[in-house]
Amino acid sequence: MHVLVFANEKGGTGKSTTAVHAAIALAFKGARVACFDLDHRQRTMGRYLDNRRETIRRTGRDLPMPVYETHDGESMDYFSSTLERLGENADFLVIDTPGRDDKFARISVTNADTLVTPMNDSFVDFDLIGQVDPETFRVSRPSFYSEMIWESRKRRAKADGESIDWVVLRNRMQHIEARNMKRVSEAIDQLSKRVGFRVISGLSERVIYRELFPQGLTMLDAGEFGAMGLSHVAARQELREMMSGLALPEVALPLFA
Repeated sequence: MHVLVFANEKGGTGKSTTAVHAAIALAFKGARVACFDLDHRQRTMGRYLDNRRETIRRTGRDLPMPVYETHDGESMDYFSSTLERLGENADFLVIDTPGRDDKFARISVTNADTLVTPMNDSFVDFDLIGQVDPETFRVSRPSFYSEMIWESRKRRAKADGESIDWVVLRNRMQHIEARNMKRVSEAIDQLSKRVGFRVISGLSERVIYRELFPQGLTMLDAGEFGAMGLSHVAARQELREMMSGLALPEVALPLFA
Protein backbone atom coordinates (compact mmCIF):
# COMPACT_ATOMS: atom_id res chain seq x y z
CA MET A 1 0.00 0.00 0.00
CA HIS A 2 1.19 3.50 -0.89
CA VAL A 3 0.22 6.22 1.60
CA LEU A 4 -0.51 9.58 -0.03
CA VAL A 5 -0.97 12.42 2.49
CA PHE A 6 -2.26 15.90 1.65
CA ALA A 7 -1.14 18.29 4.37
CA ASN A 8 -1.04 22.05 4.81
CA GLU A 9 -1.67 23.92 8.05
CA LYS A 10 -3.23 26.82 6.13
CA GLY A 11 -6.67 26.64 4.58
CA GLY A 12 -7.81 27.86 1.18
CA THR A 13 -5.23 26.06 -0.92
CA GLY A 14 -7.57 23.58 -2.63
CA LYS A 15 -6.12 20.74 -0.56
CA SER A 16 -9.28 18.66 -0.16
CA THR A 17 -10.43 19.15 -3.75
CA THR A 18 -7.02 18.05 -4.98
CA ALA A 19 -6.99 15.04 -2.64
CA VAL A 20 -10.40 13.88 -3.89
CA HIS A 21 -9.40 14.29 -7.54
CA ALA A 22 -6.20 12.33 -6.94
CA ALA A 23 -8.14 9.54 -5.22
CA ILE A 24 -10.74 9.30 -7.99
CA ALA A 25 -8.01 9.44 -10.65
CA LEU A 26 -6.32 6.43 -9.05
CA ALA A 27 -9.67 4.61 -8.83
CA PHE A 28 -10.32 5.30 -12.53
CA LYS A 29 -6.96 3.68 -13.24
CA GLY A 30 -8.22 0.52 -11.55
CA ALA A 31 -6.39 0.89 -8.23
CA ARG A 32 -8.07 -0.03 -4.97
CA VAL A 33 -8.29 3.28 -3.15
CA ALA A 34 -9.16 4.11 0.45
CA CYS A 35 -9.61 7.64 1.81
CA PHE A 36 -9.33 8.92 5.37
CA ASP A 37 -10.56 12.42 6.20
CA LEU A 38 -8.90 13.67 9.39
CA ASP A 39 -10.73 17.01 9.43
CA HIS A 40 -13.82 16.08 11.44
CA ARG A 41 -14.93 19.74 11.59
CA GLN A 42 -15.09 20.71 7.92
CA ARG A 43 -15.10 17.13 6.60
CA THR A 44 -14.71 18.33 3.00
CA MET A 45 -13.32 15.05 1.64
CA GLY A 46 -15.93 13.02 3.51
CA ARG A 47 -18.82 15.19 2.31
CA TYR A 48 -17.47 15.16 -1.25
CA LEU A 49 -17.49 11.37 -1.24
CA ASP A 50 -20.90 11.29 0.51
CA ASN A 51 -22.22 13.33 -2.42
CA ARG A 52 -20.60 10.95 -4.89
CA ARG A 53 -22.11 7.92 -3.20
CA GLU A 54 -25.56 9.57 -3.27
CA THR A 55 -25.16 10.37 -6.99
CA ILE A 56 -24.35 6.72 -7.66
CA ARG A 57 -27.42 5.63 -5.66
CA ARG A 58 -29.73 8.19 -7.26
CA THR A 59 -28.66 7.69 -10.88
CA GLY A 60 -27.61 4.05 -10.87
CA ARG A 61 -24.40 4.99 -12.68
CA ASP A 62 -21.28 2.92 -12.16
CA LEU A 63 -18.63 5.41 -11.01
CA PRO A 64 -15.28 4.50 -9.45
CA MET A 65 -15.77 4.88 -5.71
CA PRO A 66 -13.12 4.67 -2.98
CA VAL A 67 -13.92 3.34 0.45
CA TYR A 68 -13.65 6.12 3.02
CA GLU A 69 -13.92 7.10 6.66
CA THR A 70 -13.80 10.31 8.68
CA HIS A 71 -11.89 10.54 11.95
CA ASP A 72 -13.54 11.77 15.14
CA GLY A 73 -10.62 14.09 15.83
CA GLU A 74 -9.99 12.68 19.31
CA SER A 75 -9.50 8.94 19.58
CA MET A 76 -6.08 7.40 18.95
CA ASP A 77 -7.63 3.93 19.04
CA TYR A 78 -10.15 4.88 16.37
CA PHE A 79 -7.40 6.49 14.30
CA SER A 80 -5.18 3.40 14.47
CA SER A 81 -7.95 0.85 13.90
CA THR A 82 -9.37 2.81 10.96
CA LEU A 83 -5.96 3.07 9.31
CA GLU A 84 -5.51 -0.67 9.69
CA ARG A 85 -8.99 -1.45 8.35
CA LEU A 86 -8.71 0.91 5.37
CA GLY A 87 -5.28 -0.43 4.49
CA GLU A 88 -6.24 -4.10 4.44
CA ASN A 89 -7.29 -4.19 0.77
CA ALA A 90 -6.00 -0.89 -0.59
CA ASP A 91 -3.34 -0.14 -3.16
CA PHE A 92 -3.44 3.53 -2.15
CA LEU A 93 -4.50 5.21 1.08
CA VAL A 94 -5.24 8.92 0.54
CA ILE A 95 -5.30 10.97 3.75
CA ASP A 96 -6.67 14.52 3.88
CA THR A 97 -5.50 16.45 6.95
CA PRO A 98 -6.99 19.56 8.64
CA GLY A 99 -5.81 23.04 7.69
CA ARG A 100 -4.29 23.51 11.13
CA ASP A 101 -1.77 21.89 13.44
CA ASP A 102 -3.10 18.46 14.40
CA LYS A 103 -1.44 15.53 16.15
CA PHE A 104 -3.05 12.94 13.88
CA ALA A 105 -1.85 14.87 10.83
CA ARG A 106 1.68 14.78 12.21
CA ILE A 107 1.50 11.01 12.64
CA SER A 108 0.17 10.67 9.10
CA VAL A 109 3.00 12.79 7.70
CA THR A 110 5.59 10.55 9.33
CA ASN A 111 3.94 7.49 7.76
CA ALA A 112 3.50 9.03 4.30
CA ASP A 113 5.18 7.59 1.23
CA THR A 114 4.21 10.71 -0.72
CA LEU A 115 3.50 13.96 1.11
CA VAL A 116 1.72 16.66 -0.88
CA THR A 117 1.62 20.27 0.37
CA PRO A 118 -0.64 22.40 -1.84
CA MET A 119 -0.04 26.13 -1.82
CA ASN A 120 -1.18 29.18 -3.75
CA ASP A 121 1.25 31.44 -5.58
CA SER A 122 1.62 34.09 -2.88
CA PHE A 123 4.08 34.95 -0.13
CA VAL A 124 1.21 34.56 2.34
CA ASP A 125 1.11 30.85 1.50
CA PHE A 126 4.88 30.59 1.06
CA ASP A 127 5.26 31.74 4.67
CA LEU A 128 4.07 28.28 5.72
CA ILE A 129 7.24 26.67 4.36
CA GLY A 130 9.80 29.50 4.41
CA GLN A 131 10.58 33.12 5.15
CA VAL A 132 12.03 35.65 2.74
CA ASP A 133 14.02 38.86 3.09
CA PRO A 134 11.52 41.74 2.66
CA GLU A 135 13.81 43.64 0.30
CA THR A 136 15.51 40.98 -1.80
CA PHE A 137 12.79 38.31 -1.57
CA ARG A 138 15.48 35.69 -1.16
CA VAL A 139 14.83 32.86 1.27
CA SER A 140 16.17 33.71 4.72
CA ARG A 141 15.22 30.49 6.51
CA PRO A 142 12.86 27.52 6.40
CA SER A 143 9.69 27.82 8.45
CA PHE A 144 8.66 25.82 11.50
CA TYR A 145 6.50 23.64 9.22
CA SER A 146 9.44 22.81 6.93
CA GLU A 147 11.53 21.96 9.96
CA MET A 148 8.73 19.71 11.23
CA ILE A 149 8.62 17.86 7.90
CA TRP A 150 12.42 17.56 7.96
CA GLU A 151 12.26 15.94 11.40
CA SER A 152 9.45 13.63 10.27
CA ARG A 153 11.52 12.47 7.32
CA LYS A 154 14.48 11.76 9.60
CA ARG A 155 12.29 9.76 12.00
CA ARG A 156 10.85 7.77 9.12
CA ALA A 157 14.28 6.96 7.71
CA LYS A 158 15.48 5.89 11.13
CA ALA A 159 12.38 3.77 11.79
CA ASP A 160 12.19 1.69 8.62
CA GLY A 161 14.78 3.05 6.20
CA GLU A 162 12.10 4.46 3.90
CA SER A 163 11.99 8.01 2.54
CA ILE A 164 9.11 10.46 2.28
CA ASP A 165 8.74 12.04 -1.15
CA TRP A 166 7.70 15.60 -0.29
CA VAL A 167 5.90 17.40 -3.14
CA VAL A 168 4.95 21.07 -3.03
CA LEU A 169 1.94 21.49 -5.31
CA ARG A 170 1.41 24.94 -6.80
CA ASN A 171 -2.37 25.19 -6.85
CA ARG A 172 -4.76 27.88 -8.04
CA MET A 173 -2.10 29.57 -10.15
CA GLN A 174 -3.24 32.83 -11.70
CA HIS A 175 -2.01 34.58 -14.84
CA ILE A 176 -1.75 37.95 -13.13
CA GLU A 177 0.82 39.78 -11.03
CA ALA A 178 3.61 38.31 -13.14
CA ARG A 179 6.44 39.88 -11.13
CA ASN A 180 5.08 38.63 -7.82
CA MET A 181 4.57 35.14 -9.22
CA LYS A 182 8.14 35.15 -10.52
CA ARG A 183 9.43 36.10 -7.07
CA VAL A 184 7.37 33.38 -5.41
CA SER A 185 8.57 30.85 -7.97
CA GLU A 186 12.20 31.78 -7.37
CA ALA A 187 11.74 31.53 -3.60
CA ILE A 188 10.15 28.09 -3.91
CA ASP A 189 13.02 26.88 -6.08
CA GLN A 190 15.58 28.23 -3.59
CA LEU A 191 13.87 26.56 -0.66
CA SER A 192 13.40 23.26 -2.49
CA LYS A 193 17.16 22.92 -2.79
CA ARG A 194 17.63 23.63 0.93
CA VAL A 195 15.00 21.31 2.41
CA GLY A 196 14.54 18.76 -0.38
CA PHE A 197 11.05 18.87 -1.82
CA ARG A 198 9.88 18.56 -5.42
CA VAL A 199 7.69 21.21 -7.06
CA ILE A 200 4.88 20.40 -9.49
CA SER A 201 1.86 22.24 -10.90
CA GLY A 202 -1.58 21.49 -9.51
CA LEU A 203 -5.11 22.63 -10.31
CA SER A 204 -6.02 26.15 -11.40
CA GLU A 205 -8.78 28.26 -9.88
CA ARG A 206 -11.86 27.18 -11.87
CA VAL A 207 -15.57 27.52 -11.14
CA ILE A 208 -16.13 23.98 -12.40
CA TYR A 209 -14.52 22.46 -9.29
CA ARG A 210 -17.06 24.19 -7.03
CA GLU A 211 -19.92 23.20 -9.33
CA LEU A 212 -19.00 19.51 -9.23
CA PHE A 213 -18.91 19.25 -5.43
CA PRO A 214 -22.70 18.85 -4.75
CA GLN A 215 -22.80 15.74 -6.96
CA GLY A 216 -19.44 14.43 -5.82
CA LEU A 217 -18.18 14.43 -9.39
CA THR A 218 -14.68 15.17 -10.68
CA MET A 219 -13.21 16.27 -13.97
CA LEU A 220 -12.92 12.59 -14.91
CA ASP A 221 -16.69 12.06 -14.85
CA ALA A 222 -17.17 13.92 -18.13
CA GLY A 223 -20.17 11.87 -19.20
CA GLU A 224 -22.01 12.75 -16.03
CA PHE A 225 -22.15 16.51 -16.53
CA GLY A 226 -22.75 16.90 -20.24
CA ALA A 227 -20.65 18.34 -23.03
CA MET A 228 -17.17 19.51 -22.18
CA GLY A 229 -16.12 23.05 -22.91
CA LEU A 230 -12.57 24.22 -23.46
CA SER A 231 -12.16 25.00 -19.76
CA HIS A 232 -13.14 21.43 -18.90
CA VAL A 233 -10.63 20.03 -21.36
CA ALA A 234 -7.93 22.28 -19.90
CA ALA A 235 -8.84 21.18 -16.37
CA ARG A 236 -8.57 17.51 -17.31
CA GLN A 237 -5.16 18.17 -18.81
CA GLU A 238 -4.06 19.84 -15.58
CA LEU A 239 -5.14 16.76 -13.69
CA ARG A 240 -3.25 14.48 -16.07
CA GLU A 241 -0.10 16.52 -15.58
CA MET A 242 -0.52 16.65 -11.81
CA MET A 243 -0.92 12.87 -11.52
CA SER A 244 2.07 12.33 -13.78
CA GLY A 245 4.11 14.76 -11.66
CA LEU A 246 3.24 12.93 -8.45
CA ALA A 247 5.00 9.89 -9.94
CA LEU A 248 3.03 7.39 -7.89
CA PRO A 249 3.69 3.67 -8.28
CA GLU A 250 2.52 2.37 -11.65
CA VAL A 251 0.84 5.70 -12.43
CA ALA A 252 3.66 7.43 -14.26
CA LEU A 253 2.03 7.23 -17.70
CA PRO A 254 -0.86 9.47 -18.84
CA LEU A 255 -4.05 8.19 -17.23
CA PHE A 256 -6.84 9.33 -19.47
CA ALA A 257 -7.73 9.27 -23.12
